[in-house]
Amino acid sequence: MAIPVKLRVFEGPLDLLLHLIDINKIDIYDIPIALITDQYLEYIHQMDHQDMDVMSEFLVMAATLLRIKSKMLLPVEDKPQEEQEDPRQELVERLLEYKMYKYAAGELKDMQMNAAQSFYKTTTLPEGLRYEEPPVDLDALTQGLDLDKLHVIFKSVMKRANDKIDPIRSKYGKIQQEEINLSDKISEIQTYSRGRKHFSFRQLLEKQKTKMNIIVTFLAVLELMKSGMIRVAQKELFDDIMIDVVD
Repeated sequence: MAIPVKLRVFEGPLDLLLHLIDINKIDIYDIPIALITDQYLEYIHQMDHQDMDVMSEFLVMAATLLRIKSKMLLPVEDKPQEEQEDPRQELVERLLEYKMYKYAAGELKDMQMNAAQSFYKTTTLPEGLRYEEPPVDLDALTQGLDLDKLHVIFKSVMKRANDKIDPIRSKYGKIQQEEINLSDKISEIQTYSRGRKHFSFRQLLEKQKTKMNIIVTFLAVLELMKSGMIRVAQKELFDDIMIDVVD
């Protein structure tokens, strides 16, 4: 069955295959390879052969489709259904991956177009009233420091978390529970901060029992800083971070 597709330009062979699957209303997990191969070959016969780099990609896919088609014409071995290998499986995985990236690219393009419609007022403040963030000298900031010191601090936090595990009851087995989400962790920090206008970030981390809770706690602190509910201060690099609750 012929499909009139020669007027459309495709970004590549996978783009053409997805188009053929869509217009034929085919399940991507159960592709009728003979039908799709015939329509695909008809399209490449109508292509402009001037750009050989682009043409070569379509020819490689055509060879792949013919190989799959020939495999599916061979007699099926007498094996259980779950042990039989589907020659189309690799192609399906490539199509699904391409479809995912194509969808993500479309979303990013829409975001770019929406952002292009936003306009911001330029500053009209006199130069003396403008606040300019001073440049940070990264070499001076990290002078004499390396990843080993940061690793030591991380290990000390994790060790305190591991020390809180009951050595006897922990051998009975683990009760799986759903990891806490960001909103719950923010509420937990807000509850902890009531009556504590000034507390240590390290103390907050030491209350966490798992690595995931430590990570979510760090993200929750960032969200609270972003919303202006807390302020953080650190005298020197790798010193304990102090948190102040904003009234």
